[in-house]
This record gives sequence, C-alpha cells and structure tokens, in this order.
Amino acid sequence: MSREEILERVSEVLSEIFDNPGLVIGEETTAADVEGWDSLRHITVIEEIEDAFDIRFSMKEVNGMKNIGEMIDIIEASI
Repeated sequence: MSREEILERVSEVLSEIFDNPGLVIGEETTAADVEGWDSLRHITVIEEIEDAFDIRFSMKEVNGMKNIGEMIDIIEASI
C-alpha cells in the first residue's frame, strides 16, 4: 500500500468519524486543525485507524504522533 493510499484511507476514516464528507486531511494536519477532535474523539480516531489497517499502536507511538504524516509513518512501518 502506497503512502498516498494510506492517506486516502485515513482521510476516509476521519471523514466518517467526524461526519464530514468534505474533510480535507494532509500529512501536516493535526488534531487542532479538525473541528471536534478533542481528547475523547482522539481515542476513537486511534481505534478506528487501528481497525482500518489491522494494526495496534503502542502508547509511545500514540503519545509521539504530532500530525497525520507521523501516523502514516507508523502505519507504513506496521503493514
């Protein structure tokens, strides 16, 4: 799976979570850039991304993610 395909799938998952089909996600996107992405919603984001890619993030990885690009780095290394 290419990096672009991973970004596309992450975008689909986030669009569903935030009920926003027009949501635009890029590698530099952070939680602060997405309306409604609070600490509780963050747990849902992590769980849904894990399910979408059949992976599990470690707590260190979750705590270290600064943006979507870093999330994609971890996904790429895990699949």
